[in-house]
Amino acid sequence: MSTALLQRLGLAHPIIQAPMAGTSTVTMAAAASNAGALGSLALGACSVTQAREALAQLHALTDKPFNVNFFCHQPAVLDGARDAAWIAHLQGHLDEFGGSIKLPLKEIYRSFVVDTEMQQLVLELPPAVVSFHFGLPQAGVIQALKNAGVFLMATATSLEEARLIEAAGVDAIVAQGIEAGGHRGIFDEHKDEEIGTFALVRLLSTHCRLPVIAAGGIMDGAGIAAALQLGAQAVQLGTAFLLTRESGANAAYRNLLKSSRAHHTRVTAAISGRRARGIVNRFMEEIDISTANRLPAYPAAYDAAKQLHALASARDVHEFGAHWAGQGAALIRDGYTVGELVHLLVQEWRAQA
Repeated sequence: MSTALLQRLGLAHPIIQAPMAGTSTVTMAAAASNAGALGSLALGACSVTQAREALAQLHALTDKPFNVNFFCHQPAVLDGARDAAWIAHLQGHLDEFGGSIKLPLKEIYRSFVVDTEMQQLVLELPPAVVSFHFGLPQAGVIQALKNAGVFLMATATSLEEARLIEAAGVDAIVAQGIEAGGHRGIFDEHKDEEIGTFALVRLLSTHCRLPVIAAGGIMDGAGIAAALQLGAQAVQLGTAFLLTRESGANAAYRNLLKSSRAHHTRVTAAISGRRARGIVNRFMEEIDISTANRLPAYPAAYDAAKQLHALASARDVHEFGAHWAGQGAALIRDGYTVGELVHLLVQEWRAQA
């Protein structure tokens, strides 16, 4: 198979290893790229210093194209009273673990939209690909990256978002279905059409000129073949790579993924302040309830959740973490390196032809 997208990026296979903040690693991204896929690294949660080091390491580990991903959310408007009310909602769990949450809550992730230092770093050390989640940066930033020869991708969860991406001059659209693990790429945090991956791929491949990359619920070669048959030029897999040796997932996360609990995922905004899909745990069942106080803004809510998770983990309770995973999580394979998993996925996909 050869498509315009694969030719433009110099990929051997129509597979993108998804950027996953906290679990995608430099070694994961490099291994995926070296195996002929497109490796990706999430830099949205990094400082400029951390991002610079990661980019240098990636350039040292692979001479193949790789992707770095940034969050383009609207910067948080912090509200002390609202945040305090949310902490009050968490108080029973704080009492359980004998701790407290430090106030004021912080905007722990800076949006790429306003992070001019990060923008400058990417222009200074340009990767082959940059992708955006939660929206788009300003037109001038997009043009500067394109002038630097960077291929740009952005997540769309609806045709409306895809048309905004196309109009902005981005090069490809990541069609993220509701099945996908991790954060929904919705531009407006209050508007989610919850379209499934395959329906979204057909919509976008029919109505948009740009290459479409299918993302959400794809775990094996049969899923890859189906997405390509429906009009995608490539697929993006995240959850499928969480148990690889290069993954940054910790032991508790890995154990959940290998258990029967991987059959049960849910979308929640309560952990971070924006909708995201993960394995159902006590945080979702006991905190994300109808009587809960109003959530702090993203990512201040994530600051609170991370503090609660740290308190619980110190007591060996791992029920309050962000164990992001897609609806296909129960299909995950264990014991592979990234390179071995890419090879297996390609074999499975070609067997479907």
